[in-house]
Amino acid sequence: MLRVTVELWPGGRTNGRRTLATADIWRARSGARADYEFELGDDLLPDQVWRGCLQDYPRWSATVWDLVARSIAVALTGTEELPPRPTTPLVPVHGRDSGSPYVLIDEIPEPTRTFFIANLRSSSVPGLNSAYVWDWEDFLAGQR
Repeated sequence: MLRVTVELWPGGRTNGRRTLATADIWRARSGARADYEFELGDDLLPDQVWRGCLQDYPRWSATVWDLVARSIAVALTGTEELPPRPTTPLVPVHGRDSGSPYVLIDEIPEPTRTFFIANLRSSSVPGLNSAYVWDWEDFLAGQR
């Protein structure tokens, strides 16, 4: 079995590192053209698991990264093709006239919503189920 682990190393240091996601890939049928099954998980979306299989994969024809990439593609799209590149979510800004613009958490699409909520911990918020627009913009810019 292969286990691929995606870790975050803050500032490039191992101190404070944490696992973001894992992929388990195992051979379900041996042979020159093997079948592989896989399960992908994301630590920020613990209830979401992606599963699938690659059938008749030509073993020894490419690097292990080809197997990993194809497994991820099948898990995300159902085929061995990558999905279109995601775009930055467009979220309406409310309250511009009041001087404290905000976004509504429910209007942020998943999985971005879950990542943003985890990022908001210990931040002040303008009201229930909302966040200040500057926190949203900093999050999108990678500054939070």
